Amino acid sequence: MSGFDKNWLALREPADRHARAKSLVDMLCRHLAEGHPPPSLLDIGCGTGSTYRTLSSLVPQDTRWQLLDYDPLLLEEAARRIGSSAAVTLRQHDLNDLTALPLDGVSVVTASALFDLCSADFCSRFLDRLTGNRTGLYASLNYDGVMEWTIAHPLDRSVVDSFNRHQRLDKGFGPALGPDATEHLRLSLEAAGYQVTTRSSPWRLGADQQDLQAELLRGMERPVMEIGAVSSNDLQDWLAFRLSAVNADNSSCVVGHTDLLAIHPG
Repeated sequence: MSGFDKNWLALREPADRHARAKSLVDMLCRHLAEGHPPPSLLDIGCGTGSTYRTLSSLVPQDTRWQLLDYDPLLLEEAARRIGSSAAVTLRQHDLNDLTALPLDGVSVVTASALFDLCSADFCSRFLDRLTGNRTGLYASLNYDGVMEWTIAHPLDRSVVDSFNRHQRLDKGFGPALGPDATEHLRLSLEAAGYQVTTRSSPWRLGADQQDLQAELLRGMERPVMEIGAVSSNDLQDWLAFRLSAVNADNSSCVVGHTDLLAIHPG
């Protein structure tokens, strides 16, 4: 799986931080504090280190971090932004190689905006590794298929439906679960005996996030075109309308996400 553009990740980071379900972050921190010190977190698909920057001041101070990503450029940016820290190790790793995932001693695996890109088969194999080690999982910001705007357009539903269909195509881990990812994880983890909690974590993008809204819209163009259910002319009209509406004072956008925390009772 190829990495995302670091500029896109930087643009979305404040929205991600604000959207995270605080109750699950609090539960994660309590779990780590109650365990055997020092806690160890493995952040997979870490990008430029957004999850670390969000959680590092909240989890116990002696928490050790391993940050994994396939893209060396993103890891380089993560190293630059995080700086030197004895508590943080960065490592290039292809998540398709689950057998080499470094889970020994890991308290909880963290992942942000990852599992909606993964297939049911990948998730099943990943959870086999996780449950075999009784390792916890904090999977945040998985897209749930909801995208709504306060200023409506007749093609909103058709465009979002096409985008959601594209989200189920192969993103590097087989046919993706897309909006079904969190529910798949929840059912599988509960069947394995985990205590699982989910919470909604939507982006709520207003006038102060016009750049993110505009970049999100432009990023939807190619996936919707590839599905082919909306004509090129209609899509361009919709996109022009949406980009214009971003600048309206009463314009806002909701993009649905769901967070999940799974803890093994043992």
